[in-house]
Amino acid sequence: MSKDTNQSWGGRFSEATDAFVARFTASVDFDRRLYRQDIQGSIAHATMLAEAGVLTEAEKTQIIDGLTGIRADIEAGKFEWSVALEDVHMNIESALTQRIGITGKKLHTGRSRNDQVATDIRLYLRDEIDAIGAELTRLQQGLIGLAERNADTIMPGFTHLQTAQPVTFGHHLLAWNEMLERDHGRLMDCRKRVNQSPLGAAALAGTTYPIQRELTARLLGFDAPTENSLDSVSDRDFAIEFCAFASLLMTHLSRASEELVLWTSAQFNFIHLPDRFCTGSSIMPQKKNPDVPELVRGKSGRVNGHLIALLTLMKSQPLAYNKDNQEDKEPLFDAVDTVKDCLRAFADMIPAIEPNVASMREAARRGFSTATDLADYLVRKGVAFRDAHEIVGKSVAYGIAQKKDLSEMRLDELRQFSDTIEQDVFDVLTLEGSVAARNHVGGTAPDQVRAACGRARDKLATRG
Repeated sequence: MSKDTNQSWGGRFSEATDAFVARFTASVDFDRRLYRQDIQGSIAHATMLAEAGVLTEAEKTQIIDGLTGIRADIEAGKFEWSVALEDVHMNIESALTQRIGITGKKLHTGRSRNDQVATDIRLYLRDEIDAIGAELTRLQQGLIGLAERNADTIMPGFTHLQTAQPVTFGHHLLAWNEMLERDHGRLMDCRKRVNQSPLGAAALAGTTYPIQRELTARLLGFDAPTENSLDSVSDRDFAIEFCAFASLLMTHLSRASEELVLWTSAQFNFIHLPDRFCTGSSIMPQKKNPDVPELVRGKSGRVNGHLIALLTLMKSQPLAYNKDNQEDKEPLFDAVDTVKDCLRAFADMIPAIEPNVASMREAARRGFSTATDLADYLVRKGVAFRDAHEIVGKSVAYGIAQKKDLSEMRLDELRQFSDTIEQDVFDVLTLEGSVAARNHVGGTAPDQVRAACGRARDKLATRG
């Protein structure tokens, strides 16, 4: 048995908590990272209690000074955390009481650990959302810059991982940026629902003290207090929503990682990654492994798992608070840490990518990537599309047999399939002619890519 029962709730207990149970139910080993938010919320709560006449001005000042000193001790590594005190909240409150005496015991008036932890998590997640949003913006800036520098760099576009049509490297990178732009929108939308203050909901039903929830919400930078005390302390849908965002973001980063891994291979040889983003082999001295994108690709499964964990955590809980919700923090914390690390890795790595322009162009030249352009040419000459499709199919079959790309055939070779074909066909069979022909919004024409880069950069400039 542990020597003591937690004094914050032990009055009705006749025996001490079992030592294993104390350790099993404690969360301080992981929730101590909420100390800044816990102290921030307590300072706002004490300020409000003084406004409401529950605390005197002297008591408020004493509490705030004590909390400020505790925060300094924690950040200096001088604070002793106790598993016996269960969590970050009771560790700080106990230290406050030891520091300033009985006044410290008045801080918890009109609140519960239930609304306290809900407030801390929202404050924490809001801070992390802002940091993640900034890092996501940095990644997008790097992507857009690389895309703009490669608006004319031709590469093959793929469907089914087979050569389909030529595109530009810049256009491909902007596809990644569009995914990330939607991710940023989801993140900011999530932030709106995170930024509601549950403080004052107390254990589940509110409090009889004359609290001013609008004041604490304002002091903490929340948009408004939450509307229902039961819901305020019991739901973690805002954390689930963040993890849903995180899973989608990691899915997009994983897709990009897969392409980076392929492109760095000897078989593709499309890009060069600087050595600082790669590692070697312990046995094969020639190896240069793209470990950063491989790890990001792997970590997507980790974040997906956290989303499922939180969904499962909430799915059968009756109102209001249940101890199950202690399990919300570790998945959320790890999802936050993983996303931040992956974004940092990508934001550092993407601008350093060096395209192998010659390899990309040669790959685009193979695989009859301008076949659709020949079909479109025939349609413009009055040939029905289905007939044009068949003509081009026969031309490609001939090219395979002769080991010639369409652009390498002589005019007489092409005309054996249709006498509609004239000398001007070679204007559309070149790679440059193919990409330039897609000259519309969302197309891969170099001028359109540069214009899209400008619009994307303008969107980033509007972010707060």
